[in-house]
Amino acid sequence: MKMIMAIIRIDKMNETKSALSEAGITSMTATGKVFGRGKGLWDAKVLEGAKNDQPEALALLGKEPRLRPQRVLNIAVSDENVQLTIDTIIEVNQTPAAGDGKIFVMSLGDAVRVRTGETGTTIL
Repeated sequence: MKMIMAIIRIDKMNETKSALSEAGITSMTATGKVFGRGKGLWDAKVLEGAKNDQPEALALLGKEPRLRPQRVLNIAVSDENVQLTIDTIIEVNQTPAAGDGKIFVMSLGDAVRVRTGETGTTIL
């Protein structure tokens, strides 16, 4: 079993959810609006200047916020469905622009259905 954590553009949530459902991946948890950024780094002096409201530094940062609104999906899947889930998320969310998101795959030791106490991949 794996936990797939996907950080995606906020406006791609409904399309991603529909595509995953069509692929047979129907169970997921989604957070509300979260904020994040990629690897792009700003010069420390520019950030300090922006903190002090210096117009030159603010102009260098641009009009976009430094942290962008995004959604986080957590999807527990069997090992057999990992690649299908990843491919589906990429297909919906990939654009030519930076900021499409990230996908992380983590191992899960076990899963337990609270209502019945059932365990393992059968509850996925």
